Amino acid sequence: MKLICIGRNYADHIKELENERPSDPVLFMKPDTSILLKKQPFFIPDFSEEIHYEVEVLVKIKKIGKHIQEKFAHKYYDEIGLGIDFTARDLQQQLKSKGLPWEKAKGFDGAAVIGNFFPKNTFKNLEDLTFRLEKNGKIVQNASTALMLWNIDALISYISQYFTLKIGDVIFTGTPAGVGKVSPNDVLTGFLEEQQAFSIKVK
Repeated sequence: MKLICIGRNYADHIKELENERPSDPVLFMKPDTSILLKKQPFFIPDFSEEIHYEVEVLVKIKKIGKHIQEKFAHKYYDEIGLGIDFTARDLQQQLKSKGLPWEKAKGFDGAAVIGNFFPKNTFKNLEDLTFRLEKNGKIVQNASTALMLWNIDALISYISQYFTLKIGDVIFTGTPAGVGKVSPNDVLTGFLEEQQAFSIKVK
């Protein structure tokens, strides 16, 4: 399986990080070794002083596809989930300033939280799916998929022009505003609509 991630898919997040708004989806990958094992805490790595949480809606691919037309994209997934794209923000900024790839800041061990998946027909409208992240019981990110620059089907179509999608692949669809630093003993809990998708302890 592969983890395909979308950057800069929410205008408010682009603004908070002072990034340029892209004309096409920004794609990057995380290796499968970045997946945080179920029921395991997230350990802050020693190479970063500024690990940020980024909550994201996830899509699990159910069949192989290449050059998928947007109007057929809905046939390639049945499950929607929620996760976290952990980012070593200090390392990412250092690498970006030098024009270097920033996989080390995004793809390190434990950097991908994949929470529970739910049947997509559980939800009334995938175009307006609410989700939130709570840190120690306080809401820090709260948004809707209605705020995406590119919706789920558009992303699947776009990604499939470059990468063949395979069964079990997971797409991280981007994060809204409100990203921030994690500290030891933080508890991060994610909700898709009102269903809890994960709860992670930081160490």
